Amino acid sequence: MSRISDIIEEFINELIEDAEGTIEFGRNDLASQFNCAPSQINYVLTTRFTSERGYCIESRRGGGGYIKISKIDIDKNDYLKSILSNELGDNLNKESAFRFIESMYKEDLIDERIMKIIKSAVDDSTLSLVPRPLRDAIRTEIFKAMIVSSLI
Repeated sequence: MSRISDIIEEFINELIEDAEGTIEFGRNDLASQFNCAPSQINYVLTTRFTSERGYCIESRRGGGGYIKISKIDIDKNDYLKSILSNELGDNLNKESAFRFIESMYKEDLIDERIMKIIKSAVDDSTLSLVPRPLRDAIRTEIFKAMIVSSLI
């Protein structure tokens, strides 16, 4: 099932790029185009087009309903402030950390080498000696420190 999700994500990304940042479409129309259930479109939107990845989604339900996706222009300083003050919280799990890192890489805020270094530093295998209750809190502090170092 992930293959269709990848195809839908790629299609939407191409539309966003062609439209220079914002698109609108009907969920049912897109589901018909890909011969899938509308819930598959919802899945792609909620997992692949998140604020962590630099997207803003608006939707209106009903017969004339639509979905609007906007790509957010990311400035390094604004992104850094946003992550450190609003989005991280105190307990960052591995999956969320990896999503942030991959988003930064995709936006050319960090290069592939830095992406791999940060992922390695916050991976569960690196933090395996830390007791579970403390692991996410320590991961968060390591992640924040590495983000600040890589973006400044």
